[in-house]
Amino acid sequence: MSRLEWERRVAALAQFNVVDPSEPTLTKDDEHHLRTVLRARAGEEVVVTNGRGSWALCQVRDDQLVRVSPVHVDPETVETTLYMVPLKGDRSEWAVAKATEVGVSRIVPLVSERMIVKFKGDARDKILARWRRIAREACGQSRRTYGVEIADAVLVRDVPEDVAVADFTGEADWSGTRAVAIGPEGGWGREEWGEQRRRLGLGPSVLRAETAGVVAASLLAFGAGGWGFTLTGSRDE
Repeated sequence: MSRLEWERRVAALAQFNVVDPSEPTLTKDDEHHLRTVLRARAGEEVVVTNGRGSWALCQVRDDQLVRVSPVHVDPETVETTLYMVPLKGDRSEWAVAKATEVGVSRIVPLVSERMIVKFKGDARDKILARWRRIAREACGQSRRTYGVEIADAVLVRDVPEDVAVADFTGEADWSGTRAVAIGPEGGWGREEWGEQRRRLGLGPSVLRAETAGVVAASLLAFGAGGWGFTLTGSRDE
């Protein structure tokens, strides 16, 4: 990918998911958002992606999108997973958006002993739907071309053994970490995690639960690599 195409991608009016970036067709809702909400004008550019790494630049025309770049495929990233206990109000939604922006590939709602949010039946379904919508929007805002999976909720006892746990007294070495669990507002229950579970620290400060989620997501994404890539050509090309 050339530097010029990357700069056009960043400067584009918006990003939308499509079935096939080579022949882009927006959904009815996205078409409404583009034409009515964003008030796109003919000649403006948008990015389209299939959510699996493929993307292209398109120009807005009066009645369609016209592709104006080759279809690119971004390199795949190492999978990283954030287990996160739902929080009060919109704090979880903020954390989901920011974790998506920094590059986490999978977010799993975690049901813990001290969770204070109602998370059963319709309430659970609504929370998951909001998380999925927010993650999709955050992918577009941050120009991510690989979608974020919002998985079904799991209980603490069902979390795989190789998932680390964030703990104020945990170790500082995140090397090789690909998954971590973040606790609720009141912290973990005394007996929730076994003694053998790896514990990782998030720095010397006491963090709010949603901040801890974003810090953990950043450490996961950074440790997995891919926070930089090579662009070809100069701005003048």
